[in-house]
Amino acid sequence: MDTEAAIRNGTMQVTILLLVAAALAIGFGVAGVGASLPIAVGLLVLTAVLYAVRPDEDRFGSVAGVDLDGVVQSLWLAPLVTALPLLVRLSATPGEVQAIGGLLGLAGMANYFLRPVYLLGYDLVSAVRESVGRANGR
Repeated sequence: MDTEAAIRNGTMQVTILLLVAAALAIGFGVAGVGASLPIAVGLLVLTAVLYAVRPDEDRFGSVAGVDLDGVVQSLWLAPLVTALPLLVRLSATPGEVQAIGGLLGLAGMANYFLRPVYLLGYDLVSAVRESVGRANGR
C-alpha cells in the first residue's frame, strides 16, 4: 500500500472510530445515563471483549476506496475512546455525556474534512524531499 492510500485509510479509520464513539456517548446521554465509574468500567470491559473477538483475516475488502477490514479491526477502540472522557468527568450529567459525544463526533468530522490537508502536506514534504535529493545529487 502506498503512503497516500495509507493516509486515506488511516484517516477514515480514525473518523469512523470517533463517530462510533460519539454514537455511544450520545446514546448514553439520550437514555438518561450520566457518567459514572460502572459505565466507564463497562465500556473498558466492552473494549477488551471486542479486542478479543476482532477478526484476524480479511473478510470485507474495500468499498468506495475504504478498507473495511482495517475499520472493522480497529472498531474495538471505540468504547475506549468513549470511556476516556467519561473517566475524566465522572460526574457528567446525561446532557454533558451527550455533549461529550457531540465533541467526539465533531472531532471525527474535522478529521474527515482535513484529509485533503493531510494529503497536501504529504505531497509538499515529498516534493521538498525530492528536490533536496536532486540538489544534493542523489
